[in-house]
Amino acid sequence: MSSVSNTTSTTPADLFASLAGKSETKASGAAADLEGRFLTLLMAQIKNQDPLNPMDNAQVTSQMAQLNTVSGIEKLNTSMTQLLNGYNEAQGMQAAAIIGKNVMIAGNSLPLADGKAFGGIALVGNADSVKVTIKDASGKEIQTEELGEHKAGTFYFAWDGKDADGNAVPDGNYSFSVTATSGGKDIEAATAQVGTVSAVVRGKNEFLLDLGGMGMVPIKDVQQIL
Repeated sequence: MSSVSNTTSTTPADLFASLAGKSETKASGAAADLEGRFLTLLMAQIKNQDPLNPMDNAQVTSQMAQLNTVSGIEKLNTSMTQLLNGYNEAQGMQAAAIIGKNVMIAGNSLPLADGKAFGGIALVGNADSVKVTIKDASGKEIQTEELGEHKAGTFYFAWDGKDADGNAVPDGNYSFSVTATSGGKDIEAATAQVGTVSAVVRGKNEFLLDLGGMGMVPIKDVQQIL
């Protein structure tokens, strides 16, 4: 009479459960080791099976399918991680390329430095008149400029740092608002502030741009690179 000796109580099904329960962060080597043990035990189980009570083909097929599923998920996770890392590196290189350049983001700040300031405007429709009103830090209106006709879209303007009387005002933080009309009817317009990128910082989930006095802003918030 033949007998089957078990050197371990572990079965292929037990190993599958162990493999399936592995954290995605475990090294792929551990998964490969469990995969090898799974196949070894499965072959031993088939070799030493009772000829009068052989393993069900459906059971073997099911166990192999389960193993392939776990192995496939492990490989997919690895591929996705590599793809994400590559994407982040490419995004970082693109972000670094705009250091030293001016970018436009939502806001109405108009910082004046060395007698120069830049602001942005976004028009929903064509306008035959675009007017900018500039205020100092106290909210006092110091200048109103007519920018003339502009088509729908985003554009920027420059301010020479002079008030309505033509006097140069001190460098510092100012703000502005905009009104636009076409044929006497109001056209929707939004303000945008312009800042210079001094550095790129990797945040927790995205890259941030250091705009100096404007602070840190996500790169996704950039409306236009000037």
